Amino acid sequence: MEIIATMNVGGPATQVSGLCERLNPEEFDHRLYTGYVDGAEGDHLRLRGMPVPVHRIPGLGRFVRPIDDYRALLRLISAVRAFHPHIVHTRTTKAGALGRVAARLSGVGAARVHVFHGHHLHPHSPRLKRSVYRRSERLLAPLSDRLVAVGPQVRDDLLAAGIGHPEQYVVIPPGVQLGPVPDRLTARAALGLPADAPVVAYVGRLARSKRPDRFAEVAGAVLGRVPDCRFLVCGSGELKEKVERSVRPMWDSFRLLGWRRDVELVYAAADVVMLTSDQEGTPVALVEAGMAGVPVVATRVGGVPEIIRDGHTGLLSGPDVQELASHTVGLLSDPERARRMGESARAWTTRSFGVDRLVADTEALYRSLRSSSRTRAEGSSR
Repeated sequence: MEIIATMNVGGPATQVSGLCERLNPEEFDHRLYTGYVDGAEGDHLRLRGMPVPVHRIPGLGRFVRPIDDYRALLRLISAVRAFHPHIVHTRTTKAGALGRVAARLSGVGAARVHVFHGHHLHPHSPRLKRSVYRRSERLLAPLSDRLVAVGPQVRDDLLAAGIGHPEQYVVIPPGVQLGPVPDRLTARAALGLPADAPVVAYVGRLARSKRPDRFAEVAGAVLGRVPDCRFLVCGSGELKEKVERSVRPMWDSFRLLGWRRDVELVYAAADVVMLTSDQEGTPVALVEAGMAGVPVVATRVGGVPEIIRDGHTGLLSGPDVQELASHTVGLLSDPERARRMGESARAWTTRSFGVDRLVADTEALYRSLRSSSRTRAEGSSR
């Protein structure tokens, strides 16, 4: 039983859809339980056209709403009792809390797994939010048979905060399958871009932690040195209007694309993909960029260094706008170096972050938990 707050576009939804499509159906009866995507965000299942069966839980959204959350908890308890799973597998903060509590209260005796795709322990997060998150996850950790981190850095940060014990943790990096990547000229023609202009892309939510405002500042600095550069923004979110205002002075150099079903087109058109976040887990967009053969310029945060091999598949930077701009201009002005990095990125990400590896790791985790779920079920029946 897989529980996630919503299947909005992002890393968690990418992982879940890969598992729903590829887990061995002869061994695993895998069912997805989720809420509804808010209007401001892209629906991963709809945009990708994936016919994944979904069990909807009203109230199981991303935001805390006490009455809706209580109702969602009751619905989840009922769903666990109806399905009677061996394993309850939760993702995202609120779904992780409600799902694990529901599994405990149901009396079914399922093994409980929670995945941390990232966390809210960063200094950039508000102090109260960090404190509440740390306390709640410390309380929830004993309800978990396994805690899965998407990378070693995420695991180490959580352990340093006193969340869980080392023996509970398993590291399972993201697994991605990118669709066919068109050729550069076809992609640029489809997006209305000049065939020979330098192109920099941002792919992701327009959210505070992603710092799209910093991306706009870097774009301004790059345009001062590469006036014919074009910038693609693929994504949307709560900062959409703020981003539109910030890039208005550079409007002719920007294409705000919103959420797109054909994100491969964006990667194919780009010379560089940029990430300007203050905090990250293990960002799937950087894996996708690598699989498309595009070098990355990114802030050195969270699990980013576990994806980007600095100087080989991309360039890492501090949060300084001028440093990010310098790295970007350096790659745009040296196409041969960018090409070599892109080829290295393709080989590295395909080998390390393929969806088949994700499925194999997850199946191995599920098999290891079978005995613990049986033991707990026998104990609860006595």
